[in-house]
Amino acid sequence: MPELPEVETVRRGLASVMEGGTIARAEVRRPDLRWPFPDGMAARLTGQGVRAIRRRSKYILIDLASGESLLVHLGMSGRMTISGDPLGKFVHDHPTRVAHDHVVWDMADGTRVTFNDARRFGAMDLLPTGDETAHPLLAKLGPEPLGNAFNEEVLIKAFQNRNTPVKSALLDQRIVAGLGNIYVCEALFRAGISPTRKAGKIGKSRVASLVPIIRDVLTEAIEAGGSSLRDYRQADGELGYFQHSFAVYGQEGQPCTRDGCTGTVKRIVQSGRSSFYCAQCQR
Repeated sequence: MPELPEVETVRRGLASVMEGGTIARAEVRRPDLRWPFPDGMAARLTGQGVRAIRRRSKYILIDLASGESLLVHLGMSGRMTISGDPLGKFVHDHPTRVAHDHVVWDMADGTRVTFNDARRFGAMDLLPTGDETAHPLLAKLGPEPLGNAFNEEVLIKAFQNRNTPVKSALLDQRIVAGLGNIYVCEALFRAGISPTRKAGKIGKSRVASLVPIIRDVLTEAIEAGGSSLRDYRQADGELGYFQHSFAVYGQEGQPCTRDGCTGTVKRIVQSGRSSFYCAQCQR
C-alpha cells in the first residue's frame, strides 16, 4: 500500500496541473471501488473549479469550488496518472483506455487525470470542505509526522507505559498519521532501536531522537519520488526510487550497512507484517 511519501508525491503531481483549473468532465466507469462511490459523483465533479489539493495521512483531499472536497485513497494498487498536459510536464498524448481505468477527469485545458485501480481497494468520497476531521476515515488520525504537532513531547507521552512493540506503536495511526511498514523499518534502523522493543521501555532521549529521524526518512523518500515495490507509480507514470536507498527493508540476509557493524539483516513477522532489522546494532 502506498505510504505517506508516495501519496505526497502523487499529490504534488496533481496539484501542478489541477489547482486553479476546472474539471470540464468527470467520468465514473463503475459503481464502486472498495465501497460505493457517492451518489451523483460524476455530476458533482463536472464543471467544478479545483481550489487546492491537500494530503491528510495517506489520503488526498481535492477542494472544489462547490464547497465539497473529494477524498481519495489509493488502496493497494491505485494509480493517478496525468496525460495531455499542455505545459509538457507530463506525457502529452492521452493513452488508450485500459482495464481498471475507473475514474477519469478531463480538465478544461486538455489535461486528463485517470484513476486506475486493478485490485479495487481504493476509495473515493465527497464531504464538506473543512469537515474532514469528522469523516470516519480521518477522525481518529494522529498528527502529521512532517508537521509541528508531531514533536518529541507528543511521542514521549504516546509511548509512556505502552506495552506494545515500538514497531506496532509507530504504525498506530492514532499516534502518528501516515507511517507505514517500509519507513518505520528504515527509521528504527537509523535510530538503532529494535522493532521488538516495548515502546514504554525506551528511554525518553531515544524516543525523542525518533522524531527528526522519521522526518528525515520521509523527506528523503519524497525527494526520491517514493518507493516502487509493486504497483506504485508517480503521477507522470515514473517509478519512485527510494527503494534503492533501503538500509534494511527487503534486505534479509544482507550485511548491515552501519559502520563497524558485522551483523546481517533479519526478517521477523510482527502482527502479520514483515519487520527487517539488524539484531546486532538495533537494541
